[in-house]
Amino acid sequence: MQSILYERARDVSHAIELARQPGSKFIGGGTNLLDLYKSGIERPLRLVDVSRLDLAAIDALPDGGLRIGAMASNTATANHPLVRARYRLLSDALLNGASVQLRNMATVGGNLLQRTRCHYFTDPAFVHCNKRAPGSGCDAIDGHQRLHAILGASPHCIATNPSDMSVALAALDAVVCLQGPDGARRVAIGDFHRLPQDRPQDDTVIAADELIVAVELPPSPFARNAHYLKVRDRASFAFALVAVAAALDLDGGTVRDARIVLGGVAHKPWRARAAEDLLRGRPLAALDAALLARAGAAAVAGARPYPHNAFKVELAGRAVARAVRRAAGIQGESA
Repeated sequence: MQSILYERARDVSHAIELARQPGSKFIGGGTNLLDLYKSGIERPLRLVDVSRLDLAAIDALPDGGLRIGAMASNTATANHPLVRARYRLLSDALLNGASVQLRNMATVGGNLLQRTRCHYFTDPAFVHCNKRAPGSGCDAIDGHQRLHAILGASPHCIATNPSDMSVALAALDAVVCLQGPDGARRVAIGDFHRLPQDRPQDDTVIAADELIVAVELPPSPFARNAHYLKVRDRASFAFALVAVAAALDLDGGTVRDARIVLGGVAHKPWRARAAEDLLRGRPLAALDAALLARAGAAAVAGARPYPHNAFKVELAGRAVARAVRRAAGIQGESA
């Protein structure tokens, strides 16, 4: 058995210094990394423990936004009074993810870095996986693709991002705060996760020796009129077939602005800008079944499904319509 060197970081600078050693991996809650290690997918030579760094605070920002430390647990974040009051969409998304036990351990930073949950990636018995062995192929393309992508995939990978939290963060225009050897940098959540293209082994733009220190949320006009909808095979711990974060900024009875982001359909949270455009400027009375069906269709325009996940195209469209209705407080489910 391969031995692993374990070191506990004293502070952020020390963590980054340790991570510069070849084969190093940060570990916080460990809910994803330990699973991948037991499967032989990840083989770190050194674990840099960041769980005791002072990065768990959740604080209001002077402009009315919120800063969530990377080591804040999913449970603490979901239940924090400021999150529940100002960003209920995020709270709902977190409470829809994983089990209570996992949420108690999982961190905000770790959630952002979850590897895709493709079973061809997590099971080394399948030898063709471009995430594990770049250039080897993708067994999922000719395999069973029920959970796989219908948008933004490539011939090299059709896996999906499993994070519920990231879908909500994308709708809330979050910024990921990183610290590395060259200093601090900020990355908009929409630019943080990558589409697979020809480098599916890289899920995000973060460097190996960079550490997520926080997520910042700007003041949000979407506190009251937002809904997170997760469609899955069972109500208990399960990944999304399709998820939708829908949020509306209402000016009286008119949609001043809208956010629609899909999960479970792509390698990253999928912002449905064409669907948002259809809603923006519309009076609530105009959000009828026909318009919401058009918005749903716009959200999945360009989808390229595979034989086992073609159902996701219609499912996603209907989920968008349902989530927008609930965000707007419209009664009834016809669409």
